[in-house]
Amino acid sequence: MRISTKGRYGLRAALELAIHYGGPPISAKEIAASQDISEKYLEHLIATLKNAGLVQSVRGARGGYKLARSPSQITLLEVLKPLEGDFSPVECVDRPEVCNRSSACITREIWKRIKDSIEDVLESMTLQDLVEEYNAKTKSGLMYYI
Repeated sequence: MRISTKGRYGLRAALELAIHYGGPPISAKEIAASQDISEKYLEHLIATLKNAGLVQSVRGARGGYKLARSPSQITLLEVLKPLEGDFSPVECVDRPEVCNRSSACITREIWKRIKDSIEDVLESMTLQDLVEEYNAKTKSGLMYYI
């Protein structure tokens, strides 16, 4: 299973909002420039995250976007699920009716464990965890060049 461009870019956009959490709203143009994402594509991603209740928009001259909750309260699963959909490597994990062998299938259990493992990892990490990793890498990078 691969995470699509939509998922990767959407997570980067959410990370950018998390980095600036507590400050003024950030414009789509600023997010797009910082994350090297097309502004038009970014608007589509933000709309998905907004519909999922993760992002709020602020209108006006100093408007833009901000996270709806603290980065410590938003898991990576919450961000990626609306962008990616299901994490099942095969269809029968969530829809056993598509396969007449699903009730006796040994490999179906392997696929279910893979899906559960992916979701467990994403559920165990928050945007705040990514912000902290970002800050550590940025700080160590700056210290290296001093």
